[in-house]
Amino acid sequence: MLIWQLDVVLCGGIFEIFKNDGENIYMLDVMLVCLAFGALSGILAGLFGVGGGIVLVPFFIFLFERQGVSEHFLVLMAVATSLATMIVTSIATLLAHHRLGAVIWHYVWRLSAGIFLGVSVGAYVADYLLSDNLRFIFALYLLYVAVQMALQVRTPLRKKPLQVTKWLLNLAGIMIGFVSAVLGIGGGTLTVPLLAKYQVPMRNAVAVSSACGLLIAVMGSVSYVWLGWNKTDLPIGSFGYVYLPAFLGIIMSSVFTAPIGATWANRLPTKKLKQYFSILLFAVAGKLLWPFMS
Repeated sequence: MLIWQLDVVLCGGIFEIFKNDGENIYMLDVMLVCLAFGALSGILAGLFGVGGGIVLVPFFIFLFERQGVSEHFLVLMAVATSLATMIVTSIATLLAHHRLGAVIWHYVWRLSAGIFLGVSVGAYVADYLLSDNLRFIFALYLLYVAVQMALQVRTPLRKKPLQVTKWLLNLAGIMIGFVSAVLGIGGGTLTVPLLAKYQVPMRNAVAVSSACGLLIAVMGSVSYVWLGWNKTDLPIGSFGYVYLPAFLGIIMSSVFTAPIGATWANRLPTKKLKQYFSILLFAVAGKLLWPFMS
C-alpha cells in the first residue's frame, strides 16, 4: 500500500491528467508530461548537483510502463532517453565551467579514451540484459546515491597526495563509461569522488566530470540509437531506443530551470535538503524493487 501511494505522489498525479481512455498516453501528452517533469528535474539537478539520470530514468520507467511500452524495451528506452537529454544540459554546464577556467583538459582527454570504450561496451551489454536485471541494477545504484546523500559521505584527505597517472585515468574511464551507459547517468557520482580521492580541487573535479558527462551522453545516445535502429516493436516516435517526445519535453524545460536550482543552492541549506532528497531516492528505489519482493 505504501509503495502504491508513493507511485501516485511521485508520478501518478501528473499521468492521470493526460490519460487516454485509461490505457495509453499519446505522444503530445507524453511531451507535455515531460515538459512539466523536466522543469522539476532541472531544479533538482541544479540544486543538488546530481546528474539528470538519477531522477529521469525512474521517471521514464514509470511513464513508459503506463504508456504500454514492451517490457523488453522499457528500461533500455528509459536509459537511452535519459542519456540523450544530458547532451543539451551537459553542453551548457561545460561551457560555464570552461569560461571559468576550471576544466583540466588533459584529465578529460585521458579519461575520454576509456570512456569511449566503456560506453560502447556498456550499451551493448545493456541491450542483452533482461529488463528486470537493468531495473534491479539501477535501483541498487539509487540506494548507493541515497546513502551517500543521507550520510553526507566525503572522501577523506590524505597526508600524501596520490599521483594521477595516465593508466589510472584510462582504466577509470572504462569503468565510468561502462556503468554510465548501463544506468543512463552522466557519471558525476563516479568521476567526482575519484578525482577528489586524488585531491583534485572540487571545482576542477566537477568541471572535468561535466566534460566527461557530455562525452558519455553523446556516445551513449549514439550507441542506443544504433542498437535500437532495426527494432520493430518500439513505439511510434522512437529514434532507436531514444523516445523523441520525452526527450523534447525534458530539454525544453530543464535547460531553463537548472540555473534556478543552482541559484537556490547558494541560498538554501543544501546539506539538509540533500538528506531530504535521499529519502525520495530511497522511496523511488523501493518502488523499482517492489516487483522483486512481491
